[in-house]
Amino acid sequence: MEAIYYYPWMFTILATIFGLIIGSFLNVVIARLPKMMEQEWRDECAESFPEYKITPTANPISLSSPRSNCPKCGTKLRIIDNIPIISWLMLKGKCHHCQQSISARYPIVELLSAVMSYVVAVRFGASWYAIAVIVLTFALIAATFIDFDTLLLPDQITLPLMWLGIMLALWHISPVSLYDSVLGAISGYLFLWFLYWAFKLITGKEGMGYGDFKLLAALGAWLGWQYLPIVILLSSVVGLIFGLIQLRLQSKGHDHAFPFGPYLSIAGWISIVWGEQIIHWYFGAVFG
Repeated sequence: MEAIYYYPWMFTILATIFGLIIGSFLNVVIARLPKMMEQEWRDECAESFPEYKITPTANPISLSSPRSNCPKCGTKLRIIDNIPIISWLMLKGKCHHCQQSISARYPIVELLSAVMSYVVAVRFGASWYAIAVIVLTFALIAATFIDFDTLLLPDQITLPLMWLGIMLALWHISPVSLYDSVLGAISGYLFLWFLYWAFKLITGKEGMGYGDFKLLAALGAWLGWQYLPIVILLSSVVGLIFGLIQLRLQSKGHDHAFPFGPYLSIAGWISIVWGEQIIHWYFGAVFG
């Protein structure tokens, strides 16, 4: 820690390398956490409703077991295959055994994790708050890709994030006061909850999932209630742009379900890193 104090650039380098390594683990979380949730639901149903003769999970999976393998041929990955980004490039994006293509998402997630960790380290410097925001960054990356894949936002991610935001305020690590943090969590949840029920009463359809409520509550706990309008506005703009692009590329109807969590995550992260500058720019442009 003393070396980092005298050489602040070391924190930036360490944060970037750590982000690259954790990015590899995030790929495991993104792939396995939804399956673990499904496995848990199945086992609970089997225990609660024995009359339906639901078969419990025979070989439960976890984030550490079984070992990572090729999704095409099932071959266990070697240690050399798990070097972030480098392994994918060395293998030319193919499995060493079956030569089937490996998704470019794996190195993209690793690179994204490293770059975002670098940005946070540069923005906040060597501090406990910077470390906390890096943890938040990892969680938002995992939540984003899981929601894209499954339209699910796991409680295992959103709820700990909310409590961590409140605890950081309680311990005076966060620049947000405890009052603003708690009010931000409450306001974030209730805003989307009211929006959900208003939309359902008017249209008879569900416009979003409960995971979105919890994610906005978590962002409110980190940012305070004052920043929620920015998060909601940014997420709506980003969601509209990406939604139109996705509709055009995939030729899907307007009734097709799209995840909102990724856009909340993007808007929340931008607000945490550059929210103050955005507010100053906005008021300067409008009232200046």
